[in-house]
Amino acid sequence: MKKRHWTRIILGIIIALFGALTLFLSSAVLLDLFGVRERESPFVHAVVVGNLIASLLYLPTSYGMLTNRRWTLLLLTVAISVLVASALLLGLHIAADGEYRTATIGALAFRILLTAIFLGLAKWSLSPSAEQTPHTAS
Repeated sequence: MKKRHWTRIILGIIIALFGALTLFLSSAVLLDLFGVRERESPFVHAVVVGNLIASLLYLPTSYGMLTNRRWTLLLLTVAISVLVASALLLGLHIAADGEYRTATIGALAFRILLTAIFLGLAKWSLSPSAEQTPHTAS
């Protein structure tokens, strides 16, 4: 029980930090804050918007992890879906000879993998442990 509890708390904090960082970076590119757009050019709009949406899903997910809510699994599943859709749009962009940074492919793959790890850990830490399940007398 304690291991799941601490995993859930630590994961909630990590997701909050990752979500806040992603929200800042995505917003900075879209709104051209601090000259980030120029440094990140050429950027693929669909990927940046996908990252922004995912970041907006990470923030309530972190709250759900900290408060032990199972709906966080749905939010993480939607975040993965958004990121996979962004990857598909990136593939179409590349196929159409659009400009992109090769680092975008690795960064998007990393984000999808990391979100899948978040989902796996969330499933484990939010599931009731074997000691907590009630036993019926036979």
